[in-house]
Amino acid sequence: MLIGQSGSGAAALLCPLLGACLWSAVVGYKPVIVVHGLFDSSEDFKNLQRFINESYPGTNVTVIDLFDRSSSLQPMWKQVEGFKAAIYPIMQNAADGVHLICYSQGGLVCRGILSTLPDHNVHSFISLSAPQAGQYGDTDYFRIFPQFVKSNLYHFCYTGVGQLISICNYWNDPHHRDLYLNSSDYLALINSERPNPNSTEWRRNFLKIQKLVLIGGPDDGVITPWQSSQFGFYDDNETVVEMQHQELYLRDVFGLKTLVARGDLILCTVPGVEHVLWHSNETVFHACIEKWLM
Repeated sequence: MLIGQSGSGAAALLCPLLGACLWSAVVGYKPVIVVHGLFDSSEDFKNLQRFINESYPGTNVTVIDLFDRSSSLQPMWKQVEGFKAAIYPIMQNAADGVHLICYSQGGLVCRGILSTLPDHNVHSFISLSAPQAGQYGDTDYFRIFPQFVKSNLYHFCYTGVGQLISICNYWNDPHHRDLYLNSSDYLALINSERPNPNSTEWRRNFLKIQKLVLIGGPDDGVITPWQSSQFGFYDDNETVVEMQHQELYLRDVFGLKTLVARGDLILCTVPGVEHVLWHSNETVFHACIEKWLM
């Protein structure tokens, strides 16, 4: 006898219960990996974890607990290797792939991981208010050393000592472009803005992602210019040049133009959000993140 063909109340109740059990057993969501930003720790992302599990119950969400607080000032390549070692086993155990949410400085760490890991299986790379084209702003958030004043920071950052500090690895002074290109040990390399023997391989690796979601907004207050979160940046007059007019896009040096042609690059701009609140803002989650975690 087939359950549900009887008119009994018990059978009528049992069918939807069995259906729910079967659905939860069959349908699984891709694991979500979160990489934090400058001066953060994994404890700061509880709201984001809650949002994800409310939308996709049972999702395995891992906020990587490395380079917390002041340790996030360590050089970017060191962080790339550390986070990569922690993330790789999660990828290996996820046959259907993973999603990557990377906040602020963490968005640049994830760029390094995706560029240098040939067998990653990242489906959605969600860059949450990250200075993807660099930083050029001396907000209070960055004034950790007396040298961190916008007008003269290049004296400090574009030296061997400066390049040992994460912020300097992506400091992009539009008035000293030559120093940035010749001295940046990180951003100028992953953006292929100067000759790099690994650029072809890194581009191929990066383009294995299925979606690139770039989230930012005009009231961020830290990422400067805020358009850097979507690959826009200043020219030498400090006028913002949007992504589609940037040389790194026009030359398609690491794949942005290819992603646009594929229909796989998404821009999500949300006003009214301060930098430290992006990952705990439920409106941002539903508008910019939720649908890309299917």
